[in-house]
This record gives sequence, C-alpha cells and structure tokens, in this order.
Amino acid sequence: MEMAVVAKPAYDAVILGLGQSGIACARYLLAENRNFAVMDTRADPPGLAELQSLNADVPIVTGRFDAQMLADAEQIILSPGVDPRQPEVRAAAERGQSIIGEIELFAQAVNAPVIAITGSNGKSTVTSMVGEMARCAGKAAAVGGNLSPPALDLLMTEPTADLYVLELSSFQLETTASLAPVVSAVLNLTADHLDRYDDLRAYAAAKARILSNARHAVLNAQDLTVTAMAPAGLPISWFGEQTGDYRLVTREDGDWLCRGQTPLVAVSSLSLLGRHNVQNALAALAIGSAAGFPDAAMITALKTFRGLPHRSEMLGWHAGRLWINDSKATNVGAAVAGIQGLGRPMVLLAGGDGKGQDFAPLAAGLPPETRAAVVYGAAAGALVQALGPHVVVQRVDSLADAVPAALRLSERGDVIALSPACASLDQFNDYQDRGRQFCALVEQVDQDG
Repeated sequence: MEMAVVAKPAYDAVILGLGQSGIACARYLLAENRNFAVMDTRADPPGLAELQSLNADVPIVTGRFDAQMLADAEQIILSPGVDPRQPEVRAAAERGQSIIGEIELFAQAVNAPVIAITGSNGKSTVTSMVGEMARCAGKAAAVGGNLSPPALDLLMTEPTADLYVLELSSFQLETTASLAPVVSAVLNLTADHLDRYDDLRAYAAAKARILSNARHAVLNAQDLTVTAMAPAGLPISWFGEQTGDYRLVTREDGDWLCRGQTPLVAVSSLSLLGRHNVQNALAALAIGSAAGFPDAAMITALKTFRGLPHRSEMLGWHAGRLWINDSKATNVGAAVAGIQGLGRPMVLLAGGDGKGQDFAPLAAGLPPETRAAVVYGAAAGALVQALGPHVVVQRVDSLADAVPAALRLSERGDVIALSPACASLDQFNDYQDRGRQFCALVEQVDQDG
C-alpha cells in the first residue's frame, strides 16, 4: 500500500502587511533563517525599501494578496493594520492555517518577564511611566510594542533586558495567544475602531485577551466595561480617582495619589497637567506596585516624567496663549481626557477622520471654561453638528487654517489645544505628522504676530 506524500509548504510563513510591525517580523524571520514571503495591498508600502535592502531574495507581492502563495504557507503573520475579516485571511482560517501576529512571535521567544498594557487612551504614557519606574528601580527595562520600537525589535536589540514593558493595541491582541505577562493592565475602554469591529463588545473582547494568561491584573475601577473583564481567581489591583486600591485623596495640604489612605505623591509635584494624567499616574503606581517596584523609585519616576511628544505636549506660550499638542488623541475619549483639568479658558482644535464615532460625548465633555472650537477635515460637518449647540464653532478647511482662527477666537492667557478626537489620515501621514505640522504652525505664530 502506497503512502500518501504530503507536499511541504512553499513558505514557512507569509507576512501580510509591512509597516513597523511587518518589517520587524521580517527582520526576526531573517535572523531565524526562516523561509518567508511578504505581501501588502499597497503598491509602495512603508518598509519596502528597507526589506529589499535587508534581503533582495525575499519574495514580495505588492498591490494585492496572492491567494496561491497564501495557500502555500505553513503560517500567516498578520500585521496589526490588516483586518482579519478580509476574504483572503478568512479563507486561510477556514483552511486551518496558523494565523498569528508579531506579539505572538515575541511571546513564543521571550524569556524575561513582560508587563503588558492596553486601553483606549493613555496607554503610551502609562507604558512610558512604568518603564521609567523600572529604570529608577535599577532594572534594565525594554519599552515599546505599539508605542515603538516593535516588540520583536526589542527582543533582538535588547536580548538581555530584565523586563519588557509593552503597550499593546486591540489589533495586536487579536492574534496573540501565548503571552503570559507578570502584570496585565486595561486602563479604560471607549468607542474606537468601530470601522474595524462590529460593535463595542467585540472591541472590548479583543482588549480583554491581554488578561488571558496574566499573573496579576490592573484594572480601572471606574470603567464599567473594564470592571466586567475581571477574571475570577486572578489577583487584581484597582485604580481610579474616586475609588480603588490606588486613588486620589484630598488632604489639608492638597490632592495626593494614594495607596488606600497612604499618600505617595502630591498631584502638585507631577510634571504633567490634566486630570487624565492623574489617572495615568494612578495606573502606573498600581502596575509598578504589582511588579514589585519600590515606592521610592516609582515616586521619583512620576515626579520627573515629562510626557511624550504629541500626547498633551505643552508647546509653551506663544502670542500670550499656552499651546498644547495632543495629536495622539485620535478618538473622542482621548480628546475628552486631554482637555479636562487644564484650569484655563480654552479653544479646542478638532477634526480629521471620524472613524464612525459619535461626537456627542465630546460635546458633553467640554470643560465649562471652553471658549470656542475650531473644526476641520473630513469630520468637520459632524463636529459642527455635535458641538454647535454648546459652544461657538468655526469650521475651516485645514489645520493650517485652524491655528490663526483659534488665535482670533482666544484671549491672552487662554489655552489652545489640538485634541482632534479623530484619526489623521484624511490630511496627514499619521498622528505624528499632524503633531509635527501643528508644532511648526505654532512656532510661526510669534513670527506672524
């Protein structure tokens, strides 16, 4: 009786989608001497030239996904930006092919402890805060993930790290099964990426995957969607301004970040402004404590941490106004968090690709001191409709038009905050590009004035 011969797959893996994550996967697979191909539906995807310079022999298909090459692969590695509901990916799943992502590759290879952090808003800042806490505690901490550098790049460039602190997106978590963090945190959850998910429940389910194999969870006690994720039997640290193990307490000498009733850090000693950064600091304290960092190291880190570019970044005083670059606020929840607690009259700059969001919560979240809003881009009409009944709104075509408009609508001593509540891709390469162009426009204010 003849034995059936099973053909060996043509490729160990096919990477779908380049960009930062895809090129990180390619570098890793090259280092592992894996036989792989790369596909991207874009004609000239980011990372293409770098991949060709790394190894000209790697098969690359651009402008489409090749169904036969996919069928000939043992494993498919999905970049975060590639929707798993695409027909070619669904067909591969139906064939029983292994479909993973960069973080799963990382999880299968990493030997050091991992702290994993997700949420709709604040995750980059909290990840960076926790990284600083680890370093102040004397640990060689490698910090990245969705924040950048990619996790696989960290694994290759910092292989002897004591600890990896990763920001993870819902897209990354969709294809991750083996990650077993010593601490996993879910900071909050607001409507986002509803162009990718069927509803908020599906988005929350993707976020909740971060808790699957965790040893300790850190959760937001005031976010009902997050509290519903609490796994039975897992140690949990809760944080929140009004309630939780880590909370805000008002004393005779001011507001303090506390563990229970034990004061740790005075809010007045933090370098960052805004209520959202109080929440971020509470989350970082809960995560750092769960990871075993000494209080003194955590306190030092919080007092010296000055934030990240494009995330409530204070650009200083120009023409008598305090300008804030919060270009990373790509959804309504992030924008609301960024504009609350500034303590001054404010003009808001908002707009871009609305991603199907409801802007009513942005209107409801406007601080009472809001003087006006300037809106631009693809979502300008929807923003006018939502904000118009509550505040003076001026519609312009572009961010370049929005800056002088905000200057005219404001008074000396005001805050002018770019907190767009929208994605940037209708007019910019990404939120960093939007933020850099805003910074350049603000620098020009003094010269024009």
